[in-house]
Amino acid sequence: MDIIKAENLSFDYISYDDEGKETERSRVLKDVSLAVPEGQFLAVLGHNGCGKSTLAKHFNAILTPTEGRVTVNGIDTADESRLFDIRQSVGMVFQNPDNQLVATIVEEDVAFAPENLGVPQAEIRQRVDDALKQVDMYEFREHAPHQLSGGQKQRVAIAGIIAMQPRCIVMDEPTAMLDPKGRKEVMKTIKYLNREKGITVVLITHYMDEAAQADRVVVMDKGGIIMDDAPKKIFSQAERLKAVGLDVPQVTELCYMLRDGGVDISEEIIFERECAEALAALPIKGKTLTKEKKERTERAYEADSLVDIRNVTYKYSIGTPFEKVAVDDVTLTVHKGEFVGIIGHTGSGKSTLIQHLNGLVKPTTGEILVEGVNIWDKKVNIRDIRFKVGIVFQYSEHQLFEETVAKDIAYGPKNMGMPQEEIERRVREAAASMDIERLLDRSPFELSGGQQRRVALAGVLAMDPQVLILDEPAAGLDPKGRDKILSQIKRYHEKSGKTILLVSHSMEDIVKYATKVLVMNKGKLFCYDETDRVFEQTEELAKIGLDVPQVTRMSHLLKEMGVDIGSDIYTTERAAERILRLIKSNA
Repeated sequence: MDIIKAENLSFDYISYDDEGKETERSRVLKDVSLAVPEGQFLAVLGHNGCGKSTLAKHFNAILTPTEGRVTVNGIDTADESRLFDIRQSVGMVFQNPDNQLVATIVEEDVAFAPENLGVPQAEIRQRVDDALKQVDMYEFREHAPHQLSGGQKQRVAIAGIIAMQPRCIVMDEPTAMLDPKGRKEVMKTIKYLNREKGITVVLITHYMDEAAQADRVVVMDKGGIIMDDAPKKIFSQAERLKAVGLDVPQVTELCYMLRDGGVDISEEIIFERECAEALAALPIKGKTLTKEKKERTERAYEADSLVDIRNVTYKYSIGTPFEKVAVDDVTLTVHKGEFVGIIGHTGSGKSTLIQHLNGLVKPTTGEILVEGVNIWDKKVNIRDIRFKVGIVFQYSEHQLFEETVAKDIAYGPKNMGMPQEEIERRVREAAASMDIERLLDRSPFELSGGQQRRVALAGVLAMDPQVLILDEPAAGLDPKGRDKILSQIKRYHEKSGKTILLVSHSMEDIVKYATKVLVMNKGKLFCYDETDRVFEQTEELAKIGLDVPQVTRMSHLLKEMGVDIGSDIYTTERAAERILRLIKSNA
């Protein structure tokens, strides 16, 4: 039986003036037909703005069709008298768990929906306990939600939906804001609910490895469905996916590269173990690649240190029952021209640490030096430090406020007291570096999410800081938008020679762009070293809630199977080069 069915669904967003007259109409969904059988795990992929979230909101009647029809358990979602039945059958979980949690205690939050449904008190108690156990959060039932990690909060949000006893749960990018550990926790919960409890799951995601775990994948573009098949069939069409701004799992990309290199290997590989098994089965004699010896070069850094963090400790809520050490005795140096990746689980102290670097927070103890000067010295103007050290926060588009893109970018240089001619020059150069010159006269609020992100970044670049700190700059973007903004940051780094600090939950992005990696764990500095040396510590990183790229895990499995391509495999390009060289050397 189909629990959800969309038939020739089209939907228009309509704008109205103050008098209620229609001013603008745009078609967001175009003639969508889709049936979701009961018990299925369906993943929905597509670039930003393709219509994924709009489609999801039709599945429990948050929106109703402009044309066509959507039914839930046979009930037409346009029937307002049946909204209660529809929303009890299909629950929604959104991207940010903080926007869904309403109570001060976990179990009260989970009880909120059943209480509003009029469920008897004794049954509510049972539903809450059962739901929390299903998401492995029962032991936290008396905790305050704000004390939980991102992954834990999202599991509580899911428990709140489970307590309604829906037959289907629709999840709109539920892991987008989570660290690798949180993502794994939520995906484990999703698969448990689907496989063990028989709950239908519709998962909207930008993560290809999550979609690979589904029964079925639907790909959207320009408001319509362009692909609908099993994950292996979908991801075997790498070129078609890339043409619509999407990606494929790393091991699928690797096999695609190897086929281009003349290797006969399946195009339907999406998991690391099957990739390792396919590679190990190749006719490779010896099956060992002599690793290149890498000598560590010690540089004389004393002369070019830019930021020094000396024994910095920061405590929240000192003297109260909620006192907490967020950063614990951290000492490190960042040198001029470096590109440093910063990783760590949610709550590890990453964001608190970077906020010290331009004086947004002051250390409880310790010192922050920029170009050898203590930024909290009485003689130092902290405003000048903030011009030297620029921070672009997560979802930076929320910081936009001016009438045009040009005015928004000019805001920083203007506040620095620069002459108009210099301001205009900086605006042009910053816009060029982010490839948004053609947008300068437009309102930033008319742009796509990825374009807005680049406008916000250009606004910081226009101040020409010595250090640029980026806190999850690609969060929430589709693969095409992510690659575009990160590649532009990399080009800016190479051209300007400025120092970049990139905070990210994506290990693939860190290994692709950073030359050094700083790892935080429970407020402490876990390690700070060259990228290769950090990611060699696979097991240690896993123990503190982090991960390594999929292709790295594959290379470890391959080594266990007798094929050693080196312990420094973090990118598909490096893996393909090593494997092709190994095949050639043993031909």
